[in-house]
Amino acid sequence: MTAAVLGALAVLALLDATSFGTLLIPVWLLLAPGRLRVSRVLLFLGIVAAAYFAIGLALLAGAMPLFDRYRHLFETDGFRYVQLVVGVVLFAASYLLDSERARARGAERAARGDGRLRAWRTRAVGDDADGGSTAALAGLALTAVAIEVASMLPYLAGIGIIAAEGPGWPGDALVLLGYCLVMIAPALVLTLGRLLGRAALDAPLRRLDGWLTVHAQSMTAWVIGIVGFLLAAQAANELWFATAA
Repeated sequence: MTAAVLGALAVLALLDATSFGTLLIPVWLLLAPGRLRVSRVLLFLGIVAAAYFAIGLALLAGAMPLFDRYRHLFETDGFRYVQLVVGVVLFAASYLLDSERARARGAERAARGDGRLRAWRTRAVGDDADGGSTAALAGLALTAVAIEVASMLPYLAGIGIIAAEGPGWPGDALVLLGYCLVMIAPALVLTLGRLLGRAALDAPLRRLDGWLTVHAQSMTAWVIGIVGFLLAAQAANELWFATAA
């Protein structure tokens, strides 16, 4: 794989790293009152990464034979025009998603102090002896993945790139593993910072938690817009610039 392809995968993985399950929930867990239970946060992130890795392997197993069979169609101008249209539509849709009404709903979510949510967090992040539950933590992680996976366009785009440009098995699996690790890297950095400087990071993490809650819809719109731009730019390059060169 070329450096450009690996760079594109890294960008997509970092976009995935800003999602609900890979950043917002870990920050929410890090803000739980009482003693910081790093092992619980790491377990959550490990389950999320493992779930995405398993889903990615399943997609690659189906995508690679399909891609090999229809590779010639993917290289036609007709397919490139379809890709261009899809990219433009996604880019336009991102503006519709990032509306004033969506921002207002996010502000309402941030302002609500739902006691049931706090109790759920205590149950998920607490030790078993303190009423915590490993099953609740695993359920939270898997639920987040199940809700997000179909809408995580960067991840699906990354799978497509690995299927098309990857070195083949088992190299594709290693690239996918690296992708999943990059996805949880920002949350791991925040966890380490929280462990080493709890007092110093408390206020910034709370501001980040509030900002993410308010702007979750906007972040989704930005991700969709970026993916749309990348798809359209690649199609335009193949249609008009690569052939001219």
